[in-house]
Amino acid sequence: MSLVIRCFIGLLLFPVLLFAADRPNIVIIMADDLGYGDISPYDGWIKTPHLEQMAAEGTRFTDYHSAGNVCSPTRAALMTGRYQQRAGIPGVVFADPKREQHEHGLQKVEYTIAEAFRDRGYATGMFGKWHLGYYPKYNPVRNGFDLFKGYVSGNIDFISHYDQSGNYDWWHQDQQAVEEGYVTHLIDKHSLEFIRDNKDKPFFLYLPHEAPHYPFQRPGDPGVRQEGVGASADWARQKGVKPAEIRERYKVMVEEMDKNVGNVIALLKELHLNEKTFVFFCSDNGAAGKWGDNSPLRGSKGSNWEGGHRVPAIAWWPGTIPAGKTTDQLAITFDLMPTMLAAAGLKLPTARKLDGINLLPILKGEHSTIERTLVWNGKAVRQGDWKLMLNGKGGDKVALFNLEKDLAETANLADQHPDKVKQMQSVLKEWQIDIDATMTPQPK
Repeated sequence: MSLVIRCFIGLLLFPVLLFAADRPNIVIIMADDLGYGDISPYDGWIKTPHLEQMAAEGTRFTDYHSAGNVCSPTRAALMTGRYQQRAGIPGVVFADPKREQHEHGLQKVEYTIAEAFRDRGYATGMFGKWHLGYYPKYNPVRNGFDLFKGYVSGNIDFISHYDQSGNYDWWHQDQQAVEEGYVTHLIDKHSLEFIRDNKDKPFFLYLPHEAPHYPFQRPGDPGVRQEGVGASADWARQKGVKPAEIRERYKVMVEEMDKNVGNVIALLKELHLNEKTFVFFCSDNGAAGKWGDNSPLRGSKGSNWEGGHRVPAIAWWPGTIPAGKTTDQLAITFDLMPTMLAAAGLKLPTARKLDGINLLPILKGEHSTIERTLVWNGKAVRQGDWKLMLNGKGGDKVALFNLEKDLAETANLADQHPDKVKQMQSVLKEWQIDIDATMTPQPK
């Protein structure tokens, strides 16, 4: 290509590049299995000073939910702005090659939030957990990310980097790479490098942490998994460990993740990027079992009770989002794609149906709370303060709750409000019909 043609193309692109430089940066930080009652901004039992600072300088959600109650589905909803069922990932993508779902992943027909930003001139980076497909065709670099360093499975040994099936799982782009280090610290290192490298142009940064998902390991703890020996080693090693020590490990894991939040915020301030960067922190589902804390909610990871999907969420953008505020807006994972694109002044993609809404007017105080209907896994539906639950573990076959008066979901009001039950059941049926008609298929 001649110098004259290159100069001509450069002149044509100059206004676009100049406009792109004025667009805000976007950072999404996602914890793994963090409960609503775990961290100090939510009066939790683990002191997280950096998340406290983020909440003090931003806006905290009290009614934010993960789209799924387990890992892969929520991540599919985040990437696509759609119900995970519509995106073809209603459940976990398993590490075990013998499981049918091991073949599943985020199909190419889906248009991701990373692709949306990359196609509009953003540098895109991801460091941490993918869990949306094990094969190279599903790799993050084939789904809109310029740079990926992390793992593709649901969890790995924080030290040895072997997954639940005993396979080594650490990648640079779409190639396995040997890189020593505690997973949380590696995510921290690479995220800060990415911000420094892209400080002079707009970037989209996704930091899906492993903490506090098992295996419960602190910096300096020994690795427990090795080649051919996966998750079974976690539990075998922990048979003689007292629950109090597991709880302590969980606490340290959350504290290490909190340090990354602090480091990201501090670097943005150091580089004078704080007022042009929108940072959002959340969890992919509620805490699992007895190790984390979902108080005051009922249930835990894997359930459609509030404890399975109502999670911490904090929005931070100094000068744009008010400091020290809380919002009771009902919000969910797939709202992030339309919200982030709106923050950057970008149009929504039209090729695929989006299910999320733009939360920015609410966060900025320009719009009052929006009434909406949301569904979890075809078994729970939310309308305003009302929630209908079908076949909830440990509950009645049909249960209706008023969450404003009964956040812990203890008083079943189905018999007192049969018309409301019938109306909400019809919502679930219509939702399922719509999903079945539009779901992206997976390979057989």
